[in-house]
Parts: sequence; C-alpha cells; structure tokens
Amino acid sequence: MTQTTAAPAQKQVGIAYVLWFFFGAIGVHKFYLGKTGLGIAYIFTLGLLGFGLLYDLFTLPGQVRKANGVA
Repeated sequence: MTQTTAAPAQKQVGIAYVLWFFFGAIGVHKFYLGKTGLGIAYIFTLGLLGFGLLYDLFTLPGQVRKANGVA
C-alpha cells in the first residue's frame, strides 16, 4: 500500500503584498511566510518603525521564493 502526502501549499507574491499593504504594521505578511519571530517583532514595533515595511516593499518577492524553497 502506497501512502502519498500532499505538498505544502506554495506561497504567492500577490497575497503577501496584499497582507503587507493592509496589515503590514502588525506583521501579518511575516506570519504568512512562516517567519513567526519577525511577525511578533513587527507587532511590538509597528513594522520596525516603518523601516521594516519599506525594506519588505522591495524584497517581498525574494522572501516568498525563499519561503517556497526555491531560492
């Protein structure tokens, strides 16, 4: 008997940007990408005082690729 397991769902850049836009200051996009520690840090610092949000604006596609195990 062969048992197969489903592959984990791939993260999407579009969803990550929507979460970043509406809930970025509380780190919801970080939780989506599996970065729980950074998500908690974003909650307490409101997106690392905005600098983290600005950084994420330009690097989110790479973060999604890394979360998917591509890069």
